[in-house]
Amino acid sequence: MNTYSARAHVRVDSPAGLLATIPHLLGFTPADSLVVLGVTSEGRVPGTFRYDLPDPPDATTAAEIAGHALGVLVRQNLPVAVVAGYGPGTRVTPLADAFRAAAPTSGVRLHDVLRVEDGRYWSYLCTNPACCAAEGVVFDPAADPASRALTAAGLGVLASREALAATIGPVTGADADAMRQATAQAERAADLLIARKGPDALIRPGLAVVRASIRLYREGRSIVPLIGYAWLALTLRQLQIRDDAWARMDPLHQVSHLRLWTDVARHAQPGYIAAPASLLAFTAWQGGDGALANLALDRALADQPDYSLALLLRDVLDAGTPPTLATPPMTPEEVAESYTTSGQSPARREESSPASQPRPGENEAPGETAAT
Repeated sequence: MNTYSARAHVRVDSPAGLLATIPHLLGFTPADSLVVLGVTSEGRVPGTFRYDLPDPPDATTAAEIAGHALGVLVRQNLPVAVVAGYGPGTRVTPLADAFRAAAPTSGVRLHDVLRVEDGRYWSYLCTNPACCAAEGVVFDPAADPASRALTAAGLGVLASREALAATIGPVTGADADAMRQATAQAERAADLLIARKGPDALIRPGLAVVRASIRLYREGRSIVPLIGYAWLALTLRQLQIRDDAWARMDPLHQVSHLRLWTDVARHAQPGYIAAPASLLAFTAWQGGDGALANLALDRALADQPDYSLALLLRDVLDAGTPPTLATPPMTPEEVAESYTTSGQSPARREESSPASQPRPGENEAPGETAAT
């Protein structure tokens, strides 16, 4: 069986080897989690997604999780699945039972259903004591050749989902104090500009700062001084500027864009986080990192619970839509034309831009799914 990402491709032939790859595919060591791997008919593993274990255990919730996961696998044309629950048997077994009950009618074959706890794993499908002892099989994920190969390829593992969330969390200490001052300065400059030139006064300078920032990061540089982050985050509240930035998210530059929006989302102050965090989620999804994408959406929706782009992306990720479909819905030229021909001031538009409208059937195409 082959597990792979955009940066690595390894072959595994045992449950221990497969379990050793899961933390690398997620980006963190799972706990209290159910992880589902979607497998192609050729034995490749392009799809990985994660659920929290229900607490307390609940048969109805377990059936809903199994139904959702199997539905995603069917839509993505992934006929085989490996299911791994991380936690005590009282919480994992109801999910294992739900998958075994639902899989036969879904058309998805369960290659294995595993439980992992305290450095051991158990199989719900294997009954051979020679390979699946009742006391569990001891394994060391970090020592497995597959894990070493993925680490060497740059797919490191953080200790937990919380540790991953911290990588996109807000700056603290002196940086946070400086950003509050920079944001206040940017707000004063914006107010003066609007007072002199009207409600659309931020559009032209905002579009310019988006283009300059994207170019800067594609060249391997960063924004300095901090007022640059504050000004970019402020102007992104204009939908035309946000949509123009979204339209420029060429997947060929995904790594550079991910670094840009991580930096902006971390520096953005409350009230200005939703747009850069949503763009961060989009670029994380482009890279197949659904875990990071969902964490970015958590930040966006905590800042603005009704932010339409974040809600749209959450629906897309929940549906298991593959990263191969993570392309901007419009070009920069189409974005500009849509705002020019709308007959409405871009600064006064409702939070429902042309670019944020889903395209019919776009969630149905096959391809890689993202870890959630």
